[in-house]
Amino acid sequence: MKLNIIHTNDVHSHFENFSRATSLIRHYSDDNTLLLDGGDFADFKSIELQGTRGIAAVNMLASAGYEAITIGNNELFNGNETLENMAMNSPIPFLSCNLLKANGEPFKGVKSSTIIHKNGFRILITGASPDLQEFNDLMGFQILDYKEALRTEINKHRNEYDLCIVLNHIGTEADIELAEAIDEIDVILSAHDHVLYEEAKIVNETILNSAGMYGEHVGIVELEFLDGRLELLASSSIPTLKAEKDAEIQTILSKSKEEAITTLSKPLYDVEAPLWHDVLEENPLTNLIADGLKDRFECDLAIINSGIANGGLVHFVSNKKLIEICPSPLNPTYFEIQGKNIQAALESSLDSSVCMADGKGPGFRGKYVGRLHVSGAEVIHTHNKVMLVSINGESLEDEKWYRVASSDYLLRGSGYPALANNRNFSYQPDEIKDVIREYAEKDEFIKRAFKKRWLNH
Repeated sequence: MKLNIIHTNDVHSHFENFSRATSLIRHYSDDNTLLLDGGDFADFKSIELQGTRGIAAVNMLASAGYEAITIGNNELFNGNETLENMAMNSPIPFLSCNLLKANGEPFKGVKSSTIIHKNGFRILITGASPDLQEFNDLMGFQILDYKEALRTEINKHRNEYDLCIVLNHIGTEADIELAEAIDEIDVILSAHDHVLYEEAKIVNETILNSAGMYGEHVGIVELEFLDGRLELLASSSIPTLKAEKDAEIQTILSKSKEEAITTLSKPLYDVEAPLWHDVLEENPLTNLIADGLKDRFECDLAIINSGIANGGLVHFVSNKKLIEICPSPLNPTYFEIQGKNIQAALESSLDSSVCMADGKGPGFRGKYVGRLHVSGAEVIHTHNKVMLVSINGESLEDEKWYRVASSDYLLRGSGYPALANNRNFSYQPDEIKDVIREYAEKDEFIKRAFKKRWLNH
């Protein structure tokens, strides 16, 4: 029997690319085709997903004809209820053999594996989700060891399948180790680290392939199973750039966006004064975020970068506006750091090239890094040098450890490497956009946001 596996991974809600990918999928599919996704299809930066609790993604996967998807980290980032809403309302199995709720219960609608029949051929498909370590308890789930969980799941279905496929949202290097560790796996479709294979690899007689990211390629693996032996006939990664957009996917997107805008556009409250925003200049919106963060944690000061936001608030606050101006799913974060590293980061913030750099980093959905803003501190500076930093009226001390409220983006040193020299960090479960929602309603915080903290010498 011949089997044609078409697969995608790490689409991250690049749905225009996915629309093109769907055209290619329809073109290359036949009766022997198995269509799979390796996870991180649903990135909740998308207004279509936020406003439909993920159902827009389910509808697109169903339209394209997918037969299984594994759960990546981004399917988890909008909370357990959203994941269950997607999984329970999907005709496509949502798979993960190593994902449980924090209390040890399974997620409603999520399956550990599925067996699909193609022309009398039994195909076991399972998958694993990545361990997010410190985020697991915070977000309300636990991740079991993926190798042990996969081994257990495969053994559970021994004698029930002819071919075993693993959708592994762990990364390509880990998948090489997995292929060497578990002989029973026939095919591993990789995800999570966004690697593009020009052609499939074979490790320990296991076929491995990865289709890059953002729907920019569609992976195809052509197999033949003959006389009990699996053979790789051909493989390819087809770029989607020049493909036509699929009309049905475009219709789903359009209807989902219309529904989402209606749901999310309802005004929550009016703002007392316009909270304008700027990447390079101290501005009240970012000051408000800093003040809110400091209020949430028992700490000495707050530090946040203006690149966390893309724009300001003028007339009213709505969930739609919050998604638009603050799309990054970053968490309010606490850490401790020495004064010398705070000083180094603040001084870097006077360099416009640092502020205007591409804000790359896990979870970041903005454009620029942006200037650092503070709460509980005052910074006296020239155009390129920090002269004095005072925290609660006392001068910053190089070797002293300070308690800081910030984001997990800055915790990792993204944009400002000096801030990575921290210890004793912890997180809150909601996002920076929720800090804006909470504090932009409070008149005293609005007034405080206009008080300058950076003073020219």
